[in-house]
Amino acid sequence: MSEANAGKALTVQVEGSSFARIPIRTRVVMPGDDLDQFIRENAADVVRDGDLLFVTEKIVAITQGRSYLVDDIKPRKLAFFLSKYVTRTPYGIGLGMPETMEMALRECGTIRILFAAAVSAVTKLFGRKGDFYRIAGDKARAIDGPTSGTIPPYNKAVVLGPERPREVATHLKALLGNVPEVAVVDINDLGGNILGSTLDKSEEKRLVAILKDNPLGQGHQSTPLGIVRAV
Repeated sequence: MSEANAGKALTVQVEGSSFARIPIRTRVVMPGDDLDQFIRENAADVVRDGDLLFVTEKIVAITQGRSYLVDDIKPRKLAFFLSKYVTRTPYGIGLGMPETMEMALRECGTIRILFAAAVSAVTKLFGRKGDFYRIAGDKARAIDGPTSGTIPPYNKAVVLGPERPREVATHLKALLGNVPEVAVVDINDLGGNILGSTLDKSEEKRLVAILKDNPLGQGHQSTPLGIVRAV
């Protein structure tokens, strides 16, 4: 079922054209779910020729077995130390807790995270922000930590970024009969990234502009899929 999230405009103007953003409400995706079956059940009858189906990176990662309960993660001392210096935002904890920082160390490597932290500490003194994630990379940026606004059981879990998102997008396009374009996205109230898609770079840039106000919402909306449709 598709319906707009409260407070999010149904259409936006980008580069002189109008686009509808249509969230698709679904059940909660659980570890062990099959992504192909989930997409068939929720999107196959909704997408049209010319649409773009965007899929949140979180559900791709969950179906790949990349969700971990916080209680099962044992952070090292370095994770406790580094997490204290991460700036937290109202939209997510990021790496600002030992468990998410521990997973970043595992995903990206200790040396890379330490280098990112060192550079960030220096450049922040000169008023520059964002260097940590620029150096740590997409794997660190895509890690989702638990928040009170997250749907259970993921309010007590850490979810890593998806593996091979571009391959996933290509596969899902073929699954749907090559009718829509597909993008795996990491969009939140602070901005967004296209992790993998069937689009070219200019089209990905336009998609970020179309989705920059996060039409899927950030909390209990249960809308992990959406459609962009020219109107």
